[in-house]
Amino acid sequence: MSKYDEPPLERELDTQMQGVQDPTVRERISRLLNEQPLAVLCTQGGGQPYGSLVAYAVSQDLKAATFATPVATRKFRLLSECDCVALVVDSRAKFPHDMTKVEAVTATGQAVQLDPGSEFDWWAELLTTRHPRLKSFVADPSSALFRIDITRYLYVTRFQEVHPWIPESNG
Repeated sequence: MSKYDEPPLERELDTQMQGVQDPTVRERISRLLNEQPLAVLCTQGGGQPYGSLVAYAVSQDLKAATFATPVATRKFRLLSECDCVALVVDSRAKFPHDMTKVEAVTATGQAVQLDPGSEFDWWAELLTTRHPRLKSFVADPSSALFRIDITRYLYVTRFQEVHPWIPESNG
């Protein structure tokens, strides 16, 4: 297993991922990601998990996402030490009185810091188009822009129904 492979999921989820998946899962994931402007970025360090609120944007093919962070933060240090991350997005604010209607998605993958150049510019434009107020923050030399290469999504409905989806296998 390479450093970019994820550990296998539970046997039931692995079986679901190998079979024919619900074709609407991708659309539901896309809709949720596009409706919700903020996510929790999950990192790890020193044997401890951490969660940080981030403004993000996702590529149209759902294979990658982007966010920015100041370099003088624990978040940046943890990302520099371990590139394995999860991005969690949910709709709980829409349904404060009925958890069975809440949708959530966890995107797992690897975070890559982007150096100035055409790729940086493309991802910065994607992020600042979605979040125009971040334009000066993203351009500031004391900020870093990251791309998350997404390995898999876990889409959860009705508080317990898990639907996995892998971008590479679904075009």
